[in-house]
Amino acid sequence: MSTMSGKETETRVHPSAVVEDGAELGVGCWIGPFCHIGPGVKLGDHVELKSHVVISGRTEIGAESVVFPFACIGEIPQDLKFRGEETRLEIGARARIREHVTMNTGTEGGGGLTRVGDDGLFMAGCHLAHDVRIGDRVIIVNNAALAGHCVLEDDVIIGGLSGVHQFVRIGQGAIVGAVTMVTHDVIPYGLVQAPRGELDGLNLVGLKRRGVGRSDITALRAAFQMLAQGEGAFQDRAKRLGEETESAYVRQIVEFVTGASDRSFLTPGTD
Repeated sequence: MSTMSGKETETRVHPSAVVEDGAELGVGCWIGPFCHIGPGVKLGDHVELKSHVVISGRTEIGAESVVFPFACIGEIPQDLKFRGEETRLEIGARARIREHVTMNTGTEGGGGLTRVGDDGLFMAGCHLAHDVRIGDRVIIVNNAALAGHCVLEDDVIIGGLSGVHQFVRIGQGAIVGAVTMVTHDVIPYGLVQAPRGELDGLNLVGLKRRGVGRSDITALRAAFQMLAQGEGAFQDRAKRLGEETESAYVRQIVEFVTGASDRSFLTPGTD
């Protein structure tokens, strides 16, 4: 079998799999037993479908991604307003999509696109609804669910059995603990836990693992205290932070808080 840089270049399809006319398969793909690939699907190079995977709709999956058994990717949205319009799902490179994961295409009202970034890990049973925007290196743990139109920036972690309300934004590097309901926007690098989602601090472990310097971590901790205890409304405190800080990480929080949103913010000490 021919290889390229140590990777197979021949695409293999198990005899029991169904690949409909119009589907596009990259080089070196492996389509396992009893998979079904619809006519609007496009798979990048070296994508592997283990077995019993269903991929439908106008769905694109990036190179070197692996999809595990019984995942259902690219089906129509679970939205009563959906009327059969042609919408899409785009998944980046090197995604790991585990068993029974579901990801839906977009809706006309949400821009027609569900987008997932590179290097994501989507554990067994999790759900990504229509029109969500997911950044790179995101981890969604077993049986967590994102409602429609959510935005998760890079490096976010959502704990198992958690739920994120529609239109919620979660900033870069934030972490949501297990069995948590998130109904408000979460600042970058925030730590959210408790059943009704309380902003309980910063994701210090994640910051240290990323190699963020001591001075920036100190600045973030001071910023969090000001957001928690400063005078004025939450957005006003954030604006004052932007005028006073020299930390790029703190400015990132300020820009997130002062940006457009369809939800209110999860603030320190509130649910």
